[in-house]
Amino acid sequence: MIAKDLRKLCMSLPAATETIQWGDDRVFKIGGKMFACSGVEADSMFSFKVDADRFLELTDIAGTKPAPYLARAKWIQIDPAHCQLSDKDLENLVRNSYELVFGKLPKKTQKLLKAD
Repeated sequence: MIAKDLRKLCMSLPAATETIQWGDDRVFKIGGKMFACSGVEADSMFSFKVDADRFLELTDIAGTKPAPYLARAKWIQIDPAHCQLSDKDLENLVRNSYELVFGKLPKKTQKLLKAD
């Protein structure tokens, strides 16, 4: 998976939005909260949140590492040129990131987003 595939996946998720922040980073959000980000180039590295109990396991895989500035919140960074995870695994992890962030939103916000 490369960043352009990440963008396509993220934008297919219900109520997901995309913004450009911090100069040239694509940030994907649900309910105003970030669940994934990447550079604007099609082959740039990208990051997303993972389950706390899988964080160390995932960062031991080639092509993944703790995401700069976000590792304490259990985010990993993917280098598509070297990542050993399959596209299907990455897709599942990004969907899980979306669900993790969605689950932390206030119940009222969750209800409004599901209504859209």
